Amino acid sequence: MSLEARLSSALSCVRHAPRWCVAFSGGLDSTVLLQLLVDLARREALPPLRAIHVHHGLQSAADAWPEHCRRVCTALGVPLEVVRVQVEAGSSLEQAARQARYAAIELRLEDGEVLLTAQHRDDQAETLLFRLLRGAGVRGLAAMPARRRLGRGWLVRPLLDVSRGELEAHARRLGLTWVEDPSNDSLEFSRNYLRHQVMPVLAQRWPQTATTLARTAAHMAEAQALLDELAEMDVAMMASPGAYAWLPVPSLALAPMLSLSPARQRNALRHWLAPFTALPDSEHWKGWESLCAAAADSTPVWRLAAGELHRCGDRLWWLSGRWLRPVVGPVAWNDPNQALQLPDNGSVQIAGAAAPARYEVRYRQGGEVLQVPGRGSRDLKRLLNEAGVPRFARARLPLLYADGQLVGVANLPGLCALPLTIDWQPPPADAGLS
Repeated sequence: MSLEARLSSALSCVRHAPRWCVAFSGGLDSTVLLQLLVDLARREALPPLRAIHVHHGLQSAADAWPEHCRRVCTALGVPLEVVRVQVEAGSSLEQAARQARYAAIELRLEDGEVLLTAQHRDDQAETLLFRLLRGAGVRGLAAMPARRRLGRGWLVRPLLDVSRGELEAHARRLGLTWVEDPSNDSLEFSRNYLRHQVMPVLAQRWPQTATTLARTAAHMAEAQALLDELAEMDVAMMASPGAYAWLPVPSLALAPMLSLSPARQRNALRHWLAPFTALPDSEHWKGWESLCAAAADSTPVWRLAAGELHRCGDRLWWLSGRWLRPVVGPVAWNDPNQALQLPDNGSVQIAGAAAPARYEVRYRQGGEVLQVPGRGSRDLKRLLNEAGVPRFARARLPLLYADGQLVGVANLPGLCALPLTIDWQPPPADAGLS
C-alpha cells in the first residue's frame, strides 16, 4: 500500500472533524506529513487544513525556522500560525519543551479540531525502549497512542505505521526541503542516545527491531485497553452513593475495593484517579497499603501530587483544591429569608420560618454544644460521630447560630433546635487534570 493510501486510511476516523491542524516544526517528518495532506486534499474532500509552528527559543538556529515554515506553507496554500513559548527550566529539557509545546497548541485548538503530528514507527520504537529502561508499566509501554483527547479537540498520529526511512525517501523523491535541528545529534539527550547509539546496534543483529518494538507497543496498548475495561467494571461496582451523596467530591465504596486482589485494587485506583492527579510510581504505593491497613476507626490520608485520598467510614474520598483549604467565618446572615453565599464554601438557605434573631454561620472550633429536641444538651463532636459525617467535611459544615447560640447544623435535619431546615449547597469539586 502506498504512503498516501496508508495516510488516508489512518485518518478515516477523523474525516468529519471541523478542521485539521498540523504541528509543523519544519523538520523532515512534519514536512512530509503536510505535503501528503495537501496532495490528499486535492483528490479527496477533507476538513480545512492549517498549520501551527511552536518556537521554543532554545537555540539560535531555531530563529530561522519560522520563516522557513512560512515559505513552505505559503507555497502549499496552508495558513500558518507561529507561537512562541517560554520553556521552564527543569530536570529534563526535552520534557519541558514538549509540555510547553502541547500546552500552547492545546489552548489554540477549537472544539472537535484534530491536531495531526508526524511521529513515526521509529519514534514509537524509541519511546517504548526509553520507557522500558525507566521501568514503565503496561500503560507506559503502550508508548504513544494513535489517538487521544487534547483539550477541546483530538491528537492523532497517522504515521505510526510508517518508518523514518520511508518518509525520507518520499521527501527526496519529491525534492522537499526541511530544517535540521542540531540538538537531534546531541547525545546528551536520552532519546538521541537511543536513536544514534543503541538502535543501530540492535538493527545490525535484528534488522526489524523498530518494527517489532512498535508491534510490542501495540500489544501493550491492547493489554492496557483490557485493563481499563476491567477497571471500569470494578469502579462501577464501588460507585454506589453513600449516606452523604450531597457531598460533591468523588468517592468510592471501600468494601468492594478491599474485596479485590491487590493488583486489581491498584488497577482500579489508577483508572479512577487518572483524571484527578498524576499517579505515583510503584515505589510510592505504600501509601495506599498504609491507608488500607489503618484501624477501622481512624481516618488515614494518602497524599498525592494534586490532592489527597481520605478514608472516612466506609468510603474513599478524593479531595483537592478548595476542599483542602480552610474556610473563613463567621459570616453574618442579615436576612435569613434569603440564601447566604459563604466564602469559598457554597451557599446555605433556611426552609421554614426563622424567628427574629441575630443569625450567623460559624464553623467548628471545638467544644460546641447543641440543644437537641427530646435529648437535651449534647456535645456536637459526639453528635457528628453518631451521624457518621466524614471527618474532612466537619470543618466545612455550616453551623447556624441565633443570638450567639448554636441552634442547628446544615444538612442534618435531626440536629436542629428550631422548627426549620438548614440546606447547604457545598462548593463543587475542583476540576481535575486536563
